[in-house]
Amino acid sequence: MGIVNIEDELHEQLRRASRASCRSINGQAAFWIRIGMLGELNPGMTFQDLAARELKAAGVEAPGLVAA
Repeated sequence: MGIVNIEDELHEQLRRASRASCRSINGQAAFWIRIGMLGELNPGMTFQDLAARELKAAGVEAPGLVAA
């Protein structure tokens, strides 16, 4: 484990995003890093594709949408 130095403005955005996402600041940073890495390794996939793939790999099943 190590320390990552980031600009103050990026840290502020990270703090705000973590509050909105109900994650710790470290959890939000890890999420952004992971999604960024996956995006670079899979340039043809959207954020939604990556998130769905990761959720499925973790065993999360999304229920079908109910038509109104």
